[in-house]
Parts: sequence; structure tokens; C-alpha cells
Amino acid sequence: MSNLLPDSQLPVPEAEETTAGNYFIANYPPFHFWDAGTARYLEELLKNPAAPETPLGVYFHIPFCRKRCHFCYFRVYTDRNASEIQRYLDAGMRELARYAAAPFVNGRKPRFVYFGGGTPSYLSVSQLRSLTDRMKALLPWDEVEEVTFEAEPGTLNEAKLLAIRELGVTRLSLGVENFDSRILEINGRAHRADEIHRAFAWARAAGFPQINVDLIAGMVEETDENWRENVRKLIELSPDCVTIYQMEVPYNTGIFKQMKEEGKLVAPVATWNQKRDWVGYAFAELEKAGYTVTSGYTAVRDPERTRFVYRDALWKGADLVGAGVASFSHIGGVHFQNVAEIGEYIDRVEREELPVSRAMATTPEERMIRELILQMKLGRVNAPYFSQKFGEDIRTRFAPQWAELGQRKLADWQGERFELTREALLKVDTLLPAFFLPRHQNARYT
Repeated sequence: MSNLLPDSQLPVPEAEETTAGNYFIANYPPFHFWDAGTARYLEELLKNPAAPETPLGVYFHIPFCRKRCHFCYFRVYTDRNASEIQRYLDAGMRELARYAAAPFVNGRKPRFVYFGGGTPSYLSVSQLRSLTDRMKALLPWDEVEEVTFEAEPGTLNEAKLLAIRELGVTRLSLGVENFDSRILEINGRAHRADEIHRAFAWARAAGFPQINVDLIAGMVEETDENWRENVRKLIELSPDCVTIYQMEVPYNTGIFKQMKEEGKLVAPVATWNQKRDWVGYAFAELEKAGYTVTSGYTAVRDPERTRFVYRDALWKGADLVGAGVASFSHIGGVHFQNVAEIGEYIDRVEREELPVSRAMATTPEERMIRELILQMKLGRVNAPYFSQKFGEDIRTRFAPQWAELGQRKLADWQGERFELTREALLKVDTLLPAFFLPRHQNARYT
């Protein structure tokens, strides 16, 4: 009997309407199983050295924005002054200093650094210079392969982009989302179409090795015509990398709040089939333009030159030290997340406490499954990798799941590699729970 969940039990039905809830699978085991009690073991973990071959990454969360988008579910703040922002940055560096001094991290140099948000580009040039100088003093960047920096087009100007490049950023990720000013306004975005083109031109002139553009399929009032025009303008812009997300409506978004007030169960966005069709169309057009699809969400212009170290390293078990409010970390097989309120976060750091709210110590089996489901998002899984790293024959272990995907013509084995079809890749997050351990199936993800 197959272990594959029936479609009615998947995070999002293969059926039509978009309802509230999380669909995108970012980690394993599900966040619902993380708990506050496990966090106390973190202190003990930090006292021991790490496995020497494990890459280290650093994430810093900058939770400030000009505006909160209606679809945003991240921890962001739009009403903080310069002194409040500085107090937060000081707390973040104080937290990072604690990790840098711990035996688990001390002496290791990050391979990748990621500035996420919120809107990292909301900070001033002087704030960014001070922040990155302090980070480099704690964990030197001289061996870093990639520094990613998220940016909202309307917060950028030529001087700021030149400064960001000089700070060492190698991968600039522009949150474009849509090229139509009306759609952007309806969805609560702060920038407009003209700012996208100005920011992109300045970024090209600044010489970033890689510029990524984010789009969202399924924004409120998006249409077939609008989407085709988005894809045309995207290809005309010719970024190095493209990331396309399918709109979901978690419970802490403005869209869900409006749904609740109006007593609606269905979100005012495109159906799942429509969103997948749009992403499929975009991938097909990008391939015609010379791009290569490298995951269920990304396409790159030159796969030999354009890599996403942050993603690829994390999906192969790298350690990640996350600093800042609500940030996630993964070190030594332990997942943990910081507290979600900025006041509590700062207070706990200033009291010399680890600001962790929940955690989970994973078993070797759970770590194997985590890497398997995350790597499936790339569209392919190599069996020898798992036998060498975990001593696990995934062909045998998950034979029923592979067989059912094959029967549904969604994937098949090509020698030692399991490859997903384009149809499967476009809905890969709905396929992953079949590989969860039984105790993690049919449960809330968050």
C-alpha cells in the first residue's frame, strides 16, 4: 500500500481554489513539532566543536519596511525611527557575537551570508557600513563565496547600490513581484514600475556578479494578459536569475484578515492550477530565451556561472547561524527560531539570554528526509549522495512513493537519479509530505 497522501490531505489540494494556510515547505520536520523546551539544549550544543567539513552560513534579519504588503507573512515593522533601528542592529550584533565566541562557531569562517527581511535596503548606507563592518570583525568574510542582499526597488538609488556592492554583496535580489504599478498598489507594494527599471539599471552599472529578480504568480487582480506582459518585461530586463513564487495566503497576512472580516474561505487570488500554468508559461518562455530551470522556483541565464550557494548549501545540511528577530537557524542537526516580537528579542539579548522561542533536535533519519525533500525541489535526487552520506538506499526506503509518482507520470528513475517532470516540479510542495515520517503526516505544518 502506498504511503503517498491522497490529494485531499496534501497541504494544498491539486484542486482549484486558494484558501488560507501555508503551502510552501521550507524545512523538515514541520515547525508544528518544534517546541520551547528543546531550546535549552542549545547552550550545550554550542559548547562543542562542529564537524569540520560542515559549511557555515550566516543569516541576518532586517525587519524594517516602508510598507507592509497585503500578502506578507514575515516579521516586519514600518514605524521605527533611526534610534530604534540602531538599538535593534546593536542587539543583532550582540547576539551574533555570542555565537561567534562559542566553540561550535569560533574559528569558522562563513561560506555564505544572507541579508533578508523585511527590507535590508531600507537601511541607510552608514547603517549598512557599520553593520557589515561589525559582522566581518566577528566572522570574517575572506572565504565567503556568496553574500546575498534582498532589496525593494523603491529604496534604492545609484549611490546606495554602489555602496552595497562595495560592502561585498555578490547576489542582489530585487523584490519586483510584478511590473504593473496598479497591481503593485492593489497588493500593498511600496514601489512602482518605473522604480524597477531605474534600480535594475543602477544595479547593472554597479557591477553585481548576480542580480536576481523575484516575481509572484497569483497576486490580487493578476490576469493572463498581465502575466504574459510580466514575462515579456522580465526577459527584456535579462536578469542573471529569476525566482517565481506562487501566491499563498498564510493566516497572518492582510489578505487573510480581509477574508475573515468578509466571511470568505477562498482568497481573492488565482487558483492553484492557474498559478502553476503561469509559472509553467514563464519557465517555457525563459527557456526559449536561453535560461535553464534549476528548481521549482528558479531559472538562471548561465548555470555554469550563476549559483545560489545559500540554497544549495542549506539543502545539503550546512550549518546556518541566524541572528535577528524571528530568524531561523540550523546547527549541528538542531533547528531553532528566535522570538517573533522585536521588543522581546532586544530585551532578551540585552539580558545576555539566547532569544530562542522554539527548537527541535533532529535524528539522523529526520536529517536524511529533510535533505531528500528539499533536494526534490531541484527536480532531481541522486541516490548515491544519500547512500554515501546517510547509508540509506532511498530507492528501497521510499519505493512506494517513487512507484506512485511514476504511475502518475510525475517522475521516474534515470539510472541513479530520480527526475521530476515539469508538471511535478510546478507542484512539488504538494508531493513532499508523502516522504514525511508517519508521525509528521496529516499534521499542521506551522
